[in-house]
Amino acid sequence: MSDVTLLLSAAARGNPKATEELLLLVYNELRGLASHKMARERPGQTLQPTALVHEAWLRLVAAKNPQFENRAHFFAAAAEAIRRILIDRARSKLARRHGGGTQSEQLDEAEIANPAPDEQLLAVHDALDKLALEYPRQAELVKLRYFAGMTIDEAAQLMGISASTANNYWVFARTWLFREIKRG
Repeated sequence: MSDVTLLLSAAARGNPKATEELLLLVYNELRGLASHKMARERPGQTLQPTALVHEAWLRLVAAKNPQFENRAHFFAAAAEAIRRILIDRARSKLARRHGGGTQSEQLDEAEIANPAPDEQLLAVHDALDKLALEYPRQAELVKLRYFAGMTIDEAAQLMGISASTANNYWVFARTWLFREIKRG
């Protein structure tokens, strides 16, 4: 068993020192994932990778004695936490943008550009939830790739599948998501 798995097991048994040691062990990897994800966000983003990692960590350990089966389960949960944080922020921004006490202003059609990154993120989120209902493994791969910034090889290793299977899942999921978003 890896050090991460051993520490996860100890943390699940209520050992507070194990939780601290776990954070020290996985912090750099989580920060790298967050940095990679934030690099793909639009310029001027106020959320920093460090803050994203801290908030994700708080969500992961908010429950008393969080239960993670192994390293793969932990990082899948971390990717999901990062996803939810970014979705919550996107919804918050859009809610203010589409009301929030401001006055309406008319725009010419020519001024309307492609969907804003927040709207695009929400479209991906909604489509990903639908994908997860039918194809949970493919949806898990998308979360690891899109929200945690992992490569095909990294995600395959974490999921315990071959790189070629992960690549097949990725091609299928991207096609499925593109069609779903286009329909929506």
